[in-house]
Amino acid sequence: MNDKQKTYILFPSHAHGLSLEKQLKEHQINYTIVPTPRQLSTSCGISIMIDPCCKENVENILKENKNIETLGMHTIEVKKRKWFSD
Repeated sequence: MNDKQKTYILFPSHAHGLSLEKQLKEHQINYTIVPTPRQLSTSCGISIMIDPCCKENVENILKENKNIETLGMHTIEVKKRKWFSD
């Protein structure tokens, strides 16, 4: 089973997530919009998943765009499921 870390950015509303998405596109930072993992929150339902190596760049974007509110950034282990045995 492969373990990999991913960083999730949580938002109080979809609008804030979409605002950050626009900034990530402009800064050419790879991301994926995903459902918020249950172990992190029952927030607005969406979060943005990034590679942990991009965390500092995203923090700088958020400092420059104070109108984008988050409920935090959380890095967790993502385990790849092995559905069928070899």
